[in-house]
Amino acid sequence: QVQLVESGGGLVQAGGSLTLSCAASGGTFSNYYMGWFRQAPGKVRNLVGDISWKGANTYYADSVKGRFTVSRDNAKNTVYLQMHSLKPEDTAVYYCAARRGINRGLSSWDYWGQGTQVTVSS
Repeated sequence: QVQLVESGGGLVQAGGSLTLSCAASGGTFSNYYMGWFRQAPGKVRNLVGDISWKGANTYYADSVKGRFTVSRDNAKNTVYLQMHSLKPEDTAVYYCAARRGINRGLSSWDYWGQGTQVTVSS
């Protein structure tokens, strides 16, 4: 059983930056693809980006390409989401998730964090 704990959320002005962290425990971290999702009130949970087991491959949603970066440190069992040029529409609860396989569909993710709120003011 893998436990995921996010941190780093908060309130930031539009155009600002924020870095989220997700610490994993209870499993072999490098066995999992890691990803970040977000969910705004009344909307579905969407994948923001993910990173492969050793960090060689990353994926980003079109809405965040060029602004967000997913990285991981397998020695620290931690995955990061660096967010730059933040916009009010980036406001959401951000969730860290882990999966074993390469399928990134929502149902393919095995473990989830509790989420951290990011609010971008205009």
